[in-house]
Amino acid sequence: MPDVSRLRVLRAVVAKGSIREAAAALGYTPSAVSQQLAALQQETGLRLVDRVGRGIEPTTAGRTLAEESEALFRELSRLDGLARDLRAGRTGVLSIGYFASAGAAWLPSVVTVLRREFPELRLDLRWTEVLDERPADLDVEVFVETRGARPAGTIVYPLVDDPYEVVVRDDDPLAEGASVPLAELADRPWIDNDISHGACREILLTACAEVGFAPRFSVEMRDYRTAIPFVVSGMGITVLPRLARGELPQGLTSRPVVAPAPVRRISVAVRKAVADHLAATRTVELLRAAVSEECGSHGVECGARSMTTGAWSEAPLPLRSSRST
Repeated sequence: MPDVSRLRVLRAVVAKGSIREAAAALGYTPSAVSQQLAALQQETGLRLVDRVGRGIEPTTAGRTLAEESEALFRELSRLDGLARDLRAGRTGVLSIGYFASAGAAWLPSVVTVLRREFPELRLDLRWTEVLDERPADLDVEVFVETRGARPAGTIVYPLVDDPYEVVVRDDDPLAEGASVPLAELADRPWIDNDISHGACREILLTACAEVGFAPRFSVEMRDYRTAIPFVVSGMGITVLPRLARGELPQGLTSRPVVAPAPVRRISVAVRKAVADHLAATRTVELLRAAVSEECGSHGVECGARSMTTGAWSEAPLPLRSSRST
C-alpha cells in the first residue's frame, strides 16, 4: 500500500506543478520532496513525474494516483476529527450509572441536554443499585456514599445531602409535630421499602441502632412507591429519603426524622480516565443544575458550583422539608 505521507507529497507536486513550490507549501526542502517522490515511484512501480527542462510534469499515472487519493485523504481527515472528538468526549460512548430515585428526578433533563449538545455520543444508562458490585467501567455514576466508601479510580463531587422522612396518615399523632424523633418509631410497625439491603437501608438501620432499636417490619416491599399504599391502609409507617418521597396521595403526610437525623449523601463519581472529557464534565454540570432546580422547588436557594479547581466550592445542598397532604 502506498505510504500516505508520500501520497501527500505527490498531491502537492501535482497541485503546484513544481517541486520547489510543493516543498514550500509542505514545509520541506526541495531535495526532501524529490526523495519522497522517488521512494513512492519505487513503492508503486510507476513513473509518476517526468522531467521537462528544469521542471517536472506529472505523468498520467501520477495525476490519476493523486486524484484517486482524494477520497483517502477526506477519510483520513474525518478519522482525525473523530480521534479529536473521542479524546474530548464529544463522541463514542458515555456510561452513566444511577439509582432509581436519582435517575427519575434528574437524569431525564440531563439526558435531553446531552443528546442535543453531543448528537454523536451514545449514552449507556445503567441502574446500579441492584448490582452486587459496582461496575468498574462506569464513566459517571450517581451514588450514595456510605462510611467514606468511594469508587476506586474516580474523582468524586458531592451533589446533595438527602434527609429521611417518615410517611404517616394525616390522623396519626406523629403528624401533629413539625418533626419526629427517630426513637418514637421504635414500637411502630414499619413498611419495608428497600429489601436490597443497599446503602440507603444501611444508613437508616445505623441511625436506628444509635437509639437502641431495630425496625419491626410488618410488610416487605421492594421500593419506596409500592410501600406508600400500605401506609394509606394503616398497616404501618414507612421511612424514606426525601428525594424518593415524591407527591403523596391524599390522606398522607411526611415529617423529617430527627434525633438522630439520618441523611444519605448523594455524590457523582467521574472515572479519572474521562475526567477531562467534555461530555463527562458537562454531565456533572447538568446534574448540579438539576439538583439546584430540585432545591429551588423546595424553596432553597442554591449557589453556583465551579469545577475549575476540581472540587465544588460549596458544601452539598440540603433539600428542604415540605409537608404533603
